[in-house]
Amino acid sequence: MKFVDEFRDPDRARVLTEQIHALVPRIGIARERPLQLMEFCGGHTHAIFRYGIEQMLPKAIELVHGPGCPVCVLPMGRVDDCVALAERPDVIFTTFGDAMRVPGSRKSLLQAKAEGADIRMVYSPMDALALARRHPDRQVIFFALGFETTMPSTALTVLQAEREGIDNFSLFCNHITTVPTIKAILDSPDMQIDGFLAPGHVSMVVGERPFRFVAEDYGKPIVITGFEPLDILHSLWMLLKQLAEGRCEVENQYARVVRPEGNRAGLEAISKVFELREFFEWRGLGSIDHSGVRIRDAYARFDAERKFAVPNIRIADPKSCQCGEVLKGVIKPWECKVFGTACTPETPMGALMVSSEGACAAYYNFGNIDLNRLVAEREAAHEA
Repeated sequence: MKFVDEFRDPDRARVLTEQIHALVPRIGIARERPLQLMEFCGGHTHAIFRYGIEQMLPKAIELVHGPGCPVCVLPMGRVDDCVALAERPDVIFTTFGDAMRVPGSRKSLLQAKAEGADIRMVYSPMDALALARRHPDRQVIFFALGFETTMPSTALTVLQAEREGIDNFSLFCNHITTVPTIKAILDSPDMQIDGFLAPGHVSMVVGERPFRFVAEDYGKPIVITGFEPLDILHSLWMLLKQLAEGRCEVENQYARVVRPEGNRAGLEAISKVFELREFFEWRGLGSIDHSGVRIRDAYARFDAERKFAVPNIRIADPKSCQCGEVLKGVIKPWECKVFGTACTPETPMGALMVSSEGACAAYYNFGNIDLNRLVAEREAAHEA
């Protein structure tokens, strides 16, 4: 297939749905309980809701929405660090747009901007480097955020800054890694995942090899998945076929984009600029070993955490906000006590309602949830 409308063909979707329904009775576990299949990536979550995929599946399949949204898993303390850096009078703080409204303990970056901080939305780290060229008298900080998908562009920007001798550019590095997170989910006693839809964009960089441990060490099938509705349906069929046949493998549904070896140039740039942190704090998941990266000593002059004083204080989420339970798949977004009432896209309490890839935003925008009925049920439960 060559064109995007071919990946949204209703006739092909109907065939795949029928085949999925036919496969489920062949899976023994499905007779005892619903199959728990996790889509790791927030992009998959939004596609699932946007195209109504969940409603097309058998009741024996339950999709679990994973933590693959880098804005959503950013702990509140790191947002406060961003605000502290941005409020320095000598700084131009640059960030992707979906991070602007993530709440910190005092304020978001958007609120800090409204109060006078020089915070600018950019589309790439190269945009931030261009600002550093134009403003040599100011310190330009780029809020480096994302999984392995966005690490190469950040690393290449640092290398470009070094080549040009630009000293007023630095990163506040919050890049995170996929594999330790999946391992933490598999090791969690709260989870009972039967298979994974692996993130397609991350796999475009890292390839197939990093996901082999899921099949080899944990006995779970995993399929690298694209982002169109037929991609997701096809990948679900591939997962179910593995379960029905008793296989556990890494399969690549997104082969039109993902090469088995990944992107070697991107991986080389990542390895040159970054190294693994001993641990990194995740919203809702706690501290996960080797789940984040930092800038190597050779490029320390581009590290905002070394260049400036950063508070680096650990702050818990508001008790009423249940982002952590949603991120781990323990509850659905609409089961959160403040979903759709105190927490909406206009007045977010948690990052999952802010990000374009957040599970709560997906449910709110595409989940066809009757909010009035939900509020009435909560009030009745409270009175009881």
